[in-house]
Amino acid sequence: MSRVGLVLGGGGPTGASYHLGALLALEMATGWDADDAEVIVGTSAGAFTAAMVRGGELSLDTFLDGGTDREDVARRLQRRIYRRTRPGGMFRWMRRGILPNLTHPDLRLIVGSPAIYSTAGIEEWVRERLGPMADGWPEKPTVIVAFDLISGKRVPFGTEAAPDAPLATAVGASAAIPMVYQPVRIDGSLYVDGGLASGTSADFVLGAEQPLDLVLVIAPMAADELRTGARFYEAAIDNVGCAALDAEVDRIRGAWPDTDIVVLRPDEHVLQVTRPNPLSTRATIPTFLRTLRSLRDSLAEQETWTTLRHHLAPTSATHASGSQLGRAAR
Repeated sequence: MSRVGLVLGGGGPTGASYHLGALLALEMATGWDADDAEVIVGTSAGAFTAAMVRGGELSLDTFLDGGTDREDVARRLQRRIYRRTRPGGMFRWMRRGILPNLTHPDLRLIVGSPAIYSTAGIEEWVRERLGPMADGWPEKPTVIVAFDLISGKRVPFGTEAAPDAPLATAVGASAAIPMVYQPVRIDGSLYVDGGLASGTSADFVLGAEQPLDLVLVIAPMAADELRTGARFYEAAIDNVGCAALDAEVDRIRGAWPDTDIVVLRPDEHVLQVTRPNPLSTRATIPTFLRTLRSLRDSLAEQETWTTLRHHLAPTSATHASGSQLGRAAR
């Protein structure tokens, strides 16, 4: 059986919906269960999805949070994801963000900035769904990526290179988007969204004990095409995401030349509902539905399907499962 690494990139609530649609589409098409991945690397929205996969909670019910229709789902997710708090940390922002970047400003200018939301709702959601696992760590290799404000580096929670932290807290730290969420304190340091350094951090799969046969990357914020009517900043965000991912893929190929790598990205049809605001809870259900339709086409591409079928699909189930995906996406 192939050894698979699964990388789940950032992308806000719509990114989590894209993950759900992509992973369910893969399961319908190939029979592969994402929890069978040898290692999972999750960043931001991908951290939440990674936790749900390892906890056996990758389902529509988890992501819909008991909602009965699109508006109800959006309201419930809004209360879950955007838990208000008292803004604070102006001195921290001056010291960690503004002052170090006065001469050569970059994205780190915003780190540690005051924000009106906390990740408490997200962490509570993880604990409700996963029970005891949320206050421990999955038995299978799972990496949750956050950004350390003090060191200015990515931190892979779940590895020896990071301090011990409960899974729910690490997910909250990984999802703490600067200027939206307050940083999360873990073991004396402050952490924010791992996407600040890379939306994917795919190269962390290299920490596996031996080379993987397939690295599957799901990258909501590394689209390689623009939607019609895109805002000026959308291309810049995706270009940064693509550049980081390309560099990570090069590192993986340099270390493991025999490893196959498949990257799944949103196409224009998906981008029409996830942009210009990936943080919108109202766009989660449309994103999921568009993703199913999109994956029906992208998985059918000859090179992609041949690779995935080789590593993921039991031979006897291939044709039947592919038909099932086609019906589900209509």
